[in-house]
Amino acid sequence: MKNSSNTQQVITDARTLGKSKMAILGLQHMFAMFGATILVPILTGIYFTENGMSYGLSIQVTLLFAGLGTLFFHLCSKLQIPAFLGSSFAFLGGFETIAGLQTGIFEGMPMSERLPYACGGIVVAGLLYLILAALIKAVGVHRVMRFLPPVVTGPIIICIGLTLAPTAVTNAQTNWFLAIVALAVIIVFNIWGKGMFKIIPILLGVVIAYLVALVMHMAGMTNPDGSAILNFAAVAEANWIGLPPVMLCKFDITAILVMAPIALATMMEHIGDMSAISATVGKNYLANPGLHRTLIGDGIATSLSALFGGPANTTYGENTGVLVLSKVYDPRVVRLAAIYAIILSFIPKFADIIGSMPSAIIGGVSFMLYGMISAIGVRNVVESKVDFTKSRNLIIAAVILVSGLGFKSGLTFVVAGTSITLTGLAVAAIAGIALNAILPGNDFVFGAGESNNDSANLGTY
Repeated sequence: MKNSSNTQQVITDARTLGKSKMAILGLQHMFAMFGATILVPILTGIYFTENGMSYGLSIQVTLLFAGLGTLFFHLCSKLQIPAFLGSSFAFLGGFETIAGLQTGIFEGMPMSERLPYACGGIVVAGLLYLILAALIKAVGVHRVMRFLPPVVTGPIIICIGLTLAPTAVTNAQTNWFLAIVALAVIIVFNIWGKGMFKIIPILLGVVIAYLVALVMHMAGMTNPDGSAILNFAAVAEANWIGLPPVMLCKFDITAILVMAPIALATMMEHIGDMSAISATVGKNYLANPGLHRTLIGDGIATSLSALFGGPANTTYGENTGVLVLSKVYDPRVVRLAAIYAIILSFIPKFADIIGSMPSAIIGGVSFMLYGMISAIGVRNVVESKVDFTKSRNLIIAAVILVSGLGFKSGLTFVVAGTSITLTGLAVAAIAGIALNAILPGNDFVFGAGESNNDSANLGTY
């Protein structure tokens, strides 16, 4: 395993650190995913609001199936890939569309009855992953990946981080002081930390910044907009123990036509995330255990979650950022985070305590994590020796970057009377794949130059 100029040692087996340190590393991954994961049900609650009542996704159900989905994904991928499956933001536009539908069975339908149909559409979207997985299994990953060389996947990975960047700034600007405290703590411990402190900078950033926020709150200070720094109202009302309020989904062709096409975007994002994790860890997971296995794990996890009233799942870039900073690549640590999420789903009060974390702290942490994702994309391009003296490579990368960052609201079109929106990342992926297939001079050979499938390069030029 190659090590970078950073003197921090790569750890592939966290058991060497001891059980207590492994437990702490698992908490770090849980904190990294928590803010974004619970944000999805919070946002759906805004869409499905009627007469002051919210009928959005449940935070408890979201946490339950994030944990279960992650464990299922690890089983499908032979327990090899250190990936966490959290809530997908790609389907938010679909939720909003279904909340506003006034055609067919949705005409006059109260908000309290709409959410199960949205989840039904996601079930179908998740099953579409299996079609792509079967195609890859039938023709071989090498033939499929010829259309996804580093000149395509690298810029897509860069876009994944950069498209998340505005969210980091939006969260941070609610209280720049707390955001800077969180970011500064992460930097200090990552650069100058010793021993265990060096590999848990994210967790330390969250905990220390939260303690600072608590002190400020107790001193009577507020955010610049006058809002309270901490709000424990939900914590006071929550029970200590409670079953996640699962619900069965329902199916309607209109809702399916709204939700299912979004799978095109999330499948492309999945491939980009797998490329990012492969480049981070230095193992070609697209070849072994195989892209078809990871797609099956992600797709079924998404369908299973939606079947019982949860959001779609997706591999989380935040946790990839944690891998970059901690240099701990052991999938066991991520599975611990999944177990923590499942436990929290049955403890509403504790989940709300973590949920009370100021968004500014999440923003400060995201400054580092989202930037790390884009940096991985740059590293993927550099280490794969993509030749940018070739016009075809420049054109492909340029179109991907402009599409991924330019289509901020996605690309919307109408099919059979239904409005469908592709995210900017989906547009970028489709454009990049198409140009790579059309333009002459593609000399990419997937897996060339690898040794035992243990190379950071996903191919060579």
